[in-house]
Amino acid sequence: MPTALVTGATSGIGAAFARRLARDGYDLVLVARDAGRLQTATDELASTHGVRCEALPADLAETVPDGGCATVEQRLADGVDLLINNAGFTTHAPFDSGNREDEDRMLRVNIRAVVRLAHAALPSMLAAGSGGIINVSSVAGFFPTAGGATYAASKAYVTALSEGLAASYGDRGVAVTALCPGFTRTEFHQRAGIPTAGINDRLWLDADRLVDKGLADHRKKRPVSVPGWQYKALTEVGRLTPRPLMSAASRLVKARRGRH
Repeated sequence: MPTALVTGATSGIGAAFARRLARDGYDLVLVARDAGRLQTATDELASTHGVRCEALPADLAETVPDGGCATVEQRLADGVDLLINNAGFTTHAPFDSGNREDEDRMLRVNIRAVVRLAHAALPSMLAAGSGGIINVSSVAGFFPTAGGATYAASKAYVTALSEGLAASYGDRGVAVTALCPGFTRTEFHQRAGIPTAGINDRLWLDADRLVDKGLADHRKKRPVSVPGWQYKALTEVGRLTPRPLMSAASRLVKARRGRH
């Protein structure tokens, strides 16, 4: 059976990836910070789908030499067929008054971990002449984002990195895709304390459906996947809109959400 490693696997998009890949017959290596919750998830998937599930507790924000990313890198060096770089988070505090350590931690998870884990996974994939990496990015990376500048910048990096890796290694059998969802019904915004009452219902995506779309695009070797007709339209409009207008629109959206 093929093996997939999924980070941030106990909730939201990561959990949806784990469920879908288990149904597809993948053995799983699941990574998350909460060891108890992680073990429950692996036990449930193994018993429901009859696949091998390995729990690998790790905090990808850690920088100690023998923890965090290093633990996952060691496992990736043994070889996997598919890496899902899903772990990520954001903060709600304004940039000027927020905690600098929180901003740095966000960058360590959203960027540093993505780079290090992709770097660890590639050698065995290239040696085999096959494999895949899906980096979960965001449509926020396509736009100037008032109230979430660091998060949007981190996701812009992830998308650009994925496109570059896809161009570098696609002809050597390794497909790389940036999956760029919009608002998705998960715990993500609640955990960050981000208000969502002002967001139109039509903008919300279902995690299982966006994972299906992301995997379908990945298997077609598309370097960027944007699930949802509404976000496809939004990103296309964004490509044609002058940056000052997009910045003004971002400020209006932020103000509207703040009133709810």
